Amino acid sequence: MVTYTHKFKAATVQAEPIWFDAAATVEKSIALIQEAARNHAEIIAFPEVFIPGYPYHIWLDSPFAGMGKFAVRYHEQSLPIDSPFIVRLRDAARANKISVVMGFSERDGGTLYMSQIIINEQGNIVAHRRKLKPTHVERTVFGEGDGSDIAVYDMAVGRVGALNCWEHFQTLTKYAMYAMHEQIHVAAWPGMSLYQPEVYAFSAEAQSVATQMYAMEGQTFVLCATQVVTKAAHQFFCESPMHEKLIGYGGGFAQIYGPDGRALADRLPSDAEGILYADINLAEIAMAKQAADPVGHYSRRDVFTLLFNDQPLGPVKRNKDIADASSFERALPTATAAAPGLPLNASDLQIPKLPSAHASIESELHN
Repeated sequence: MVTYTHKFKAATVQAEPIWFDAAATVEKSIALIQEAARNHAEIIAFPEVFIPGYPYHIWLDSPFAGMGKFAVRYHEQSLPIDSPFIVRLRDAARANKISVVMGFSERDGGTLYMSQIIINEQGNIVAHRRKLKPTHVERTVFGEGDGSDIAVYDMAVGRVGALNCWEHFQTLTKYAMYAMHEQIHVAAWPGMSLYQPEVYAFSAEAQSVATQMYAMEGQTFVLCATQVVTKAAHQFFCESPMHEKLIGYGGGFAQIYGPDGRALADRLPSDAEGILYADINLAEIAMAKQAADPVGHYSRRDVFTLLFNDQPLGPVKRNKDIADASSFERALPTATAAAPGLPLNASDLQIPKLPSAHASIESELHN
């Protein structure tokens, strides 16, 4: 049952990672988690691939040009889902009694994914998702997710979902999230400093519009978390003044939006680091939906429906697996909890039942 009575404080991050250094960026992340908890936040959101940082080099020249310098290092600094660094984040969430939504570059075998992990206040993994479709030259570095990565999860603060970057431009993805009655949405972004001012679609202003529209359209609170680009990024990525021009500077636009689209925090300067806070009252969602619920009274299910394949897909299907659908799933930590299914009638949106919940690995935290 979806309820709209909880009140809590939320936090979102605008910060620069320690470029391509997973250990140092995890330490920085834990310090931010501790700071948010001291300020009584119950959930904190981090940017896209904050660990070990966004691979800006792919936008500065041909993808091949930066491969020799950065590809192996980036692969090594990306985290398997069972990495000790993930355990450290879980420990920090549990010790500080705060939920954490972290963006990281995930390493699964030879392929990387633009992933997010949702950890509850007990340190358990609630969800592990991958960006459904990396954007443009990101596809030279990262693989794709599948339909199981579009989901919403019951947590102590409410129903929580997350997307990366231009997933917020994907209309059908957004509609599927709205249909799962999302209440707190994490919108994770890199610093949007590239190619400015020539390419407006890449600007922080344009991404702010998309993020704010997500809040208004879905009547959900949105925690927008972003990286920033400073001189440290220039020193790390750039080999010429042209590179510095292309990568730009700043690009931060972190914000927290209410379900009516209003900004709930004072924005930081585009090159500044910090945490934004807002007091959340889920009752405001119920009020916003009085005017327009895009998957309820303000929809026309007899005219439009969404066909959504939310099944996880692995790389291999064996004959013996045909009768065992669970064998098709990719490897996930057993603490991952899948989103509950929606009780839909045949005349409702055609959204299949989501995967069954996995067993908890609470005991792993004590090993």
